[in-house]
Amino acid sequence: MKVSVSWLRELSGVDLPVDRLAHVLTMGGLEVEEVTPVAAAFNGIVVGHVLSVAPHPNADKLRVTEVDAGTGMTLTIVCGAPNVAAGQKVPCALVGAKLPGFEIKQAKLRGIESNGMLCSARELGMSEDHSGLLVLPQDAPVGQDIRKYLDLDDTILTLKLTPNRGDCLSMFGVARDLAALVGKEPSLTRAPAASPTIAETREVRITDRAACGAYFGRVIRGLNPVAKTPAWMARRLERAGLRPRSPLVDITNYVMLERGQPLHAFDHAKLEGAIDVRMAKPGEELKLLTEQWAECVPNVLLITDASGPVALGGVMGGFNSMVTEATTEVFFEAAWFAPEAIQGRAKALQLTSDAAYRFERGVDFAGTRAALERATALALEICGGEAGPVTEAHGELPARKPARVRPTRVRALLGYEVADGFMAEALRRLHCAVAHDGADIVATPPSWRFDLAIEEDFVEEVARIHGYEHVPARAPRSSLPMLESKEGLRSRFDLKRAAAALGYQEVINYSFVASQWEADFSENASPVKLANPIASTMDVMRSTLIGGLVAAVKSNVNRDEERVRVFELGRCFLGEGPEPHEQPERLAGITYGPRIPEQWAEKSPDADFYDAKGDLEAIAGEVKLAFVPARHPAFHPGRCARVMAGEHAVGLVGELHPRLQLKYDLARAPVVFEIDCDVLLEGKAPRFGGVSRMPTVRRDLAVVVEEGLSAGAILEAVRGAVPACVREVEIFDQYRGKGVETGRKSLAFRIVMQDTARTLTDAEVEEIVGSVRHLLTEKFKAVPRT
Repeated sequence: MKVSVSWLRELSGVDLPVDRLAHVLTMGGLEVEEVTPVAAAFNGIVVGHVLSVAPHPNADKLRVTEVDAGTGMTLTIVCGAPNVAAGQKVPCALVGAKLPGFEIKQAKLRGIESNGMLCSARELGMSEDHSGLLVLPQDAPVGQDIRKYLDLDDTILTLKLTPNRGDCLSMFGVARDLAALVGKEPSLTRAPAASPTIAETREVRITDRAACGAYFGRVIRGLNPVAKTPAWMARRLERAGLRPRSPLVDITNYVMLERGQPLHAFDHAKLEGAIDVRMAKPGEELKLLTEQWAECVPNVLLITDASGPVALGGVMGGFNSMVTEATTEVFFEAAWFAPEAIQGRAKALQLTSDAAYRFERGVDFAGTRAALERATALALEICGGEAGPVTEAHGELPARKPARVRPTRVRALLGYEVADGFMAEALRRLHCAVAHDGADIVATPPSWRFDLAIEEDFVEEVARIHGYEHVPARAPRSSLPMLESKEGLRSRFDLKRAAAALGYQEVINYSFVASQWEADFSENASPVKLANPIASTMDVMRSTLIGGLVAAVKSNVNRDEERVRVFELGRCFLGEGPEPHEQPERLAGITYGPRIPEQWAEKSPDADFYDAKGDLEAIAGEVKLAFVPARHPAFHPGRCARVMAGEHAVGLVGELHPRLQLKYDLARAPVVFEIDCDVLLEGKAPRFGGVSRMPTVRRDLAVVVEEGLSAGAILEAVRGAVPACVREVEIFDQYRGKGVETGRKSLAFRIVMQDTARTLTDAEVEEIVGSVRHLLTEKFKAVPRT
């Protein structure tokens, strides 16, 4: 919400310096996010009247102008603006005027003496438009200071309103709050009822009484179609962030900004019969002001006439009944719609409007007719014409229910002393009806406050009016018990640090991804879809982290990075329809390019499956993982493994499928791993183990087995069968070729043994090696390699 300080001062009667005013609003709960002057700091610029324009004798793009600036003499000013013309009123900077960054001096331009400068909006710091001079209305008084004429000493406050404060989406609402905070009565603009001068009316009725509490309408005929929006109104609209369009539209927007009541102007000649407020019927549709068609579902509120829908109630008007520059008779609508009848309707139709934004939060139902009277007065003043009587229909308006406010409860919730009298006074300042029942206060909220319902709401209001800066700063006094935690439990930061130690850099991607990613990287045909995606390429929730990592690699490769290693720790979303059934947290990493950074000694081969597998095992630490061959649509057949923790599948590791490598235009095949985080977080508590003084004994054992047997399965079987004195069993070589039959392979095992109390004898060592050899022979049909 953008608020003009000069307009706010006029309505609130509070004349505080801008910085103090911003502080008061912020401490009262209306946070001022930004303070912006409407123009740059300058002086010496006045309203000038261009008397004549002649070509410059020595420059094709310059003009020599004669200007009356109210100084008593005609000024010769050389100007390069393409739109300069005789008879215009424009800002004129006199000699000696100081503008941002420079000062106006008398100077010769191509041989012609120039005694000032004619200004565009950019020179005044009002906008970046410098395409031509800022042309002023013809009634601008010559010689008047331009700052005073255009009210350029104004300041714009940008308020960061909370969703419950719909009443402050208007100048009236902010002015009421400001006046209450400083203890004054606001000077709000009154709207006296217009006296009808014609008898013409249009019948209105409300079919859905729960959705529309009141509907007021008025016909105005004889409007001047060439009337222009006055400069003061256009300035206020622009400073509130709205673009002036035409007088009738600007009047409805102005009243909405002033009072918070959205209005709509129908071209009276385009309406047929009576106005009816009702819910949509199946199959009805409406062409909107934006020229898009809205398919109206049964829970959408419509404004209709005899021909059908003419507007979406509380959201947007219809194209066929809108006012144009040729409109000479208008039907003004002012209605109160229940928030429940408007909430979510604009979003469901993929629309946004200022009217819906306000009606969804609640509009002052007691000010609806006054808003219509205000619009009538402005229309008669600006466009002329004759007004008819108001026609009205009534539905169900909300009841203002009183709430009991206990002073003892107020002090208990706030944590500091507030006098009973101030509590009642604070609520009266906010226009609540206050009564007393013994020691308690009975408060009834005003018609514009939909956020006041229970006692705690009124307690908050007392705190706001008292001022948040008066809340005492007391350090909390409490005991914090030490919670039990597993000593071996790892944190997510530990996992990230482990990945970073291996040379990976962390990335954080959106959870919203393209549906094509889901099809490519998880073969997910039914991902969780977003009802209102922020972009067409972010229309579903991810079920895998791989897509984001591949995109990160692609982005880096496009910037000439040869080696990329990135990881992400984040949630995935599994399920069908609008709600995910599961949200597992996963860790994924990707490595692309050389195994090690470029260096002088030797050329590094590209990272492969075993590099990613080793990195994953290093991150897992004490957690024992197993790897079994698998197939997955995102990975290369034969270069993919499923990660197992015990008997549970917890992840995948493998090389990206050549099809996807080609599709995403990657010169090399990245290697990827993805694993559930829960498995990695379960660590083991550290245990002390003494350093043995006994020597280690190593024996190597080479056997030949069938090609199809998994080396990992064989290794795990050996590890599970050896006694406690065996410290290590590893496969250090795998061989196929000369001396080994086709269809078989040779595996070489390293067995390291050590006893902590004594030296192992040769017989004990041979017994252990023999038991391993026997296991391999019996279980895997292995034969010794000769």
